[in-house]
Amino acid sequence: MTAPIMSAIEESQPGSPGAVRDQIRALTHQYFALTQVERHFRPGIDAVPVSGKVLDGEDVEHLVEASLDMWLTTGRFARRFERDFAKFFGARSSLLVNSGSSANLLALSSLTAPQFEDRQLLPGDEVITVAAGFPTTVNPIFQNGLIPVFLDITVPTYNIDVSRLEEAWSERTKAVMIAHTLGNPFNVAAVKAFCKKHNLWLIEDTCDALGATFDGKMCGTFGSMATASFYPAHHITMGEGGAVLINDSALHKTVESFRDWGRDCWCEPGQDNTCHKRFDWELGELPYGYDHKYTYSHIGYNLKVTDMQAAIGLSQLKKLPNFIATRRANFDYIKEHLKAIEDIYILPEATQCSNPSWFGFPIAVRPDAPFTRNQLVRYLDDRKIGTRLLFGGNLVRQPAYADRSFRVVGTLTQTDFVMNQVFWVGVYPGLSTVMLDYVIDSLNNAVKDLKS
Repeated sequence: MTAPIMSAIEESQPGSPGAVRDQIRALTHQYFALTQVERHFRPGIDAVPVSGKVLDGEDVEHLVEASLDMWLTTGRFARRFERDFAKFFGARSSLLVNSGSSANLLALSSLTAPQFEDRQLLPGDEVITVAAGFPTTVNPIFQNGLIPVFLDITVPTYNIDVSRLEEAWSERTKAVMIAHTLGNPFNVAAVKAFCKKHNLWLIEDTCDALGATFDGKMCGTFGSMATASFYPAHHITMGEGGAVLINDSALHKTVESFRDWGRDCWCEPGQDNTCHKRFDWELGELPYGYDHKYTYSHIGYNLKVTDMQAAIGLSQLKKLPNFIATRRANFDYIKEHLKAIEDIYILPEATQCSNPSWFGFPIAVRPDAPFTRNQLVRYLDDRKIGTRLLFGGNLVRQPAYADRSFRVVGTLTQTDFVMNQVFWVGVYPGLSTVMLDYVIDSLNNAVKDLKS
């Protein structure tokens, strides 16, 4: 039984609210234990998921505890998670949102605020990114009227080709927004030096990379901001959820405003007059004393998370170091057992000076292999082994971007290679050694079976 996680002191006499809460907490663990049926994996019959959530009785307890509060919106669990999450990374602060995609939208949108003066992102300004990635790293650029500048990537790190950064720069370049692909850090040293030279914002998308480090420092702390996702497929989960990590003290209030309807007020939900001058402000062309809770300084959103989600995240956060270690071990295990067939598969490599927190194990089918990537993933699918492509492949070839304005540096040759040759299999902590062995055996057997 875990220690009580309530903030208020409650009586614990029999029949009191506190005693009943204690009973409920104990019963959640009992219920979870009773519903967990241990099944032995049956190769070819049971699925090998590419990703998934790993939950326990403590996660259920936290969810029920928050539900009993009946606060429903962002509350005490969210505030505690934001503090602990920032501490884990060594960031100045963090703000919870309802998804990793929302975190990306929020991070970039906040830089359109006029208080940033000559660094303010304005329609037509350019943001450097890569075309081999997930769409919601790029979509906020379009959604804010900005111009993406697409760079190619390198294989087999699957991260930005930093040799072309200077070629990508123009007088309109204001920011760089890129992800650490599948948990493998991009070359942070080169990207950060480029941003410093040209006074550019850097946003790190760490949605797939919680716990990855570069040169011994946690990814998510190199840029002005970073983003995280807590979708069930990711390193920890809230079901839906995400966060913005903030490393620049001048940004916190602006990001929070954009998250909370664009309002100027910074009171927590359920609180009033934190500034002690609620009816003494005079902003814009509003009359003196207009209620600060209904004064808006930005064109914002409502992207908050519920306290029930945050409660699960708080429980999951305790397990994150073990989750990261297991992902790394699973990655190493797969790679070691595929080395004998590197003439067929290009195996992934960590970026120099990095220690990835792997989200998946990417595999490239060599162009001269006796079968195609599509044949291989169908072969694995027939054996109930989950696979995923490397997200959008080449985003500029996706139908959503057909009539959009963007700039491309070079020919995106490696990005097209990813689109045609690359897929990935899972390394998440829910996979047993027996499952990993089945995946490895299938990848080895495919070389023989698909040749014939």
